[in-house]
Amino acid sequence: MAAPRSAQAKPAVSILRYHQVGYFAAPRRHRTCYCHVRRFRSQMNYLKSFDYNVISLDEAVAGLFDDRPLPPRSVVLTFDDGYEGFHEHAFPILAQHGFTATIFIVTGLVGRCAEWLSADQVKAPLMSAETLCELHRAGITFGSHSNTHPRLSGLSVSKQRDQIFRSKAVLEELLAEEVRHFCYPYGDYGRQTRELVEEADYASALTCLRGAANTAPNRFEIPRKAISFGDNLVGYFWKLHMKHQRKVQPADR
Repeated sequence: MAAPRSAQAKPAVSILRYHQVGYFAAPRRHRTCYCHVRRFRSQMNYLKSFDYNVISLDEAVAGLFDDRPLPPRSVVLTFDDGYEGFHEHAFPILAQHGFTATIFIVTGLVGRCAEWLSADQVKAPLMSAETLCELHRAGITFGSHSNTHPRLSGLSVSKQRDQIFRSKAVLEELLAEEVRHFCYPYGDYGRQTRELVEEADYASALTCLRGAANTAPNRFEIPRKAISFGDNLVGYFWKLHMKHQRKVQPADR
């Protein structure tokens, strides 16, 4: 299915996908799950120095699907899972530059550890409810990443519904604000999953498919560009300006 004509005609929008930001040794696997704080700082300095427009996810979705104007060189920063390292390491750098971001939260594990990580990964701490509220007051947007981070397409319809609807309700109660965006855990979804997200009244859903957001076939299958541990500024530039084509296979996690 082709992307909507209005989206294709807009300036390319890069929605970048991060996970943990912090101090890490070079991982042998799961490299898209880590970004060293030094490289993250360099990447944010790059965006600032070369006049990229770091916009909110709301602005991007409205521009792509509701015919709102979009600035050139638009970038959206997203962070999956809600790791404490965002608060400790990423947020001060974002605040320094006046950048916004969207974090996707696993609502049933707030304040605990990322229990879904594989055996060769450290069970990293997730942000507490108090930290989420603090960041929300500071202008960070939050979206749902399900209740417990399962592979949704393998669940029954009733269990998928519970994961998708409950996480929205819990996060809205915590933040006292509508939660408009969903992100599929592991990038895993099927037609039924997508339809349930739409039924739950989210405004969009993000995938782990790679490409510019303009290539989305609809607002519930929006691609992103994964930032990997090994990405230097040359690689970062390449992803921002050249890696626009939508990949059809799920990205590795």
